[in-house]
Amino acid sequence: MKGIYMKKVLMIAYSFPPAGGPGVQRTSKFVKYMRPYGWEPVILTRDAANIPLKDESLIKDIPEDISIIRTKAWDLSASSGIFGLAGKFISRKVLIPDSERLWEIFSRKTAEDIIRSHNIDLIYTTSLPYSSHIMAMHLKKKFPDIPWVADFRDEWTNNPYILDNPYNPLRMNIERKMEHKVLQMADFLITNTPVMHRNFINNNPGMGLEKKFFVISNGYDPDDFKHLFDSTANDNGSGRTRKFTITYTGAFYGRRKPDIFFQAMGDLIKDGKIDKNKIHIKLMGSFKKEQIQQLTDLHNLNGTVEIFSYMAHEECLKHMISSDCLLLIEGAGPGAEAFYTGKVFEYMVSGRPILAIIPSKGAAARLIRETSTGLISDCTD
Repeated sequence: MKGIYMKKVLMIAYSFPPAGGPGVQRTSKFVKYMRPYGWEPVILTRDAANIPLKDESLIKDIPEDISIIRTKAWDLSASSGIFGLAGKFISRKVLIPDSERLWEIFSRKTAEDIIRSHNIDLIYTTSLPYSSHIMAMHLKKKFPDIPWVADFRDEWTNNPYILDNPYNPLRMNIERKMEHKVLQMADFLITNTPVMHRNFINNNPGMGLEKKFFVISNGYDPDDFKHLFDSTANDNGSGRTRKFTITYTGAFYGRRKPDIFFQAMGDLIKDGKIDKNKIHIKLMGSFKKEQIQQLTDLHNLNGTVEIFSYMAHEECLKHMISSDCLLLIEGAGPGAEAFYTGKVFEYMVSGRPILAIIPSKGAAARLIRETSTGLISDCTD
């Protein structure tokens, strides 16, 4: 890109490589592909110490000469013992809108310095955490002529996991006001599904969001897959066996849980419709192993279910491609129809059929039907 004028974008992203997880990938892929469009990213993120979930393989997406400025994370829950317990309480119950608020407050000065020293043309923030948007509100007041783009990977006060376990009325009111201010002050807004887009507009009438709100869905990076489909990539300890292999990647929490799937598998085995010795269920990601073991015992699936800890993204893709079927789970409840889930796009490009236990009228279900990439069973069935 030598000789071409590049506009500068300050990308405020608390979660950034070497941190792992699907939210990280959305931002890192934006960074990877920005230069061909005439934009030079400058990243403001947290320090790399004590990151709870690391994936060093994601660093390969980031050009080596990208400016990355890291500031102290102020992660109160990272301490051990009684201090860690106190930190978790403060992070979850006191700090608003989320535990990253201290990072936001103490990183403002650094963000201001970056804008001045790098001649920033655009500010971009992504949530979770929502504190990133709070920082941008502060910067917008200081630098009103610099456009600000706010990216909502998930909804905020309409987030299904908040709807399931709402905060006290006082905090909910504070967060709604914060959210309203972000929607009002940002020059452009992004979310990742048409359903979320519609929800934001319908829940905030009279704000003119139709003119500045856009959908950029999650997706997949062809570079991640181009060398994985050959025989060498699949001939690794995760290769195919005589057993029919069903793989799930991600995590279980809140309403997203495998109970119905385990029950169905147990019933099919008990009824003689499936040979237990010919089925292999892989769970890959972040799980409470004792809960999985309880379900395994309850439905007589011992020897069938194998749990893998969080692994590098590329290694996870190898397991997906070597499977016979990929399992997608999302629970029912208010707002559940808005989710694609980040993994569904990588599931699709893997070429393996998807078994989707999800809201049958939701965004992910529509996507799978339109692309004929799997079978859908409503998550309440």
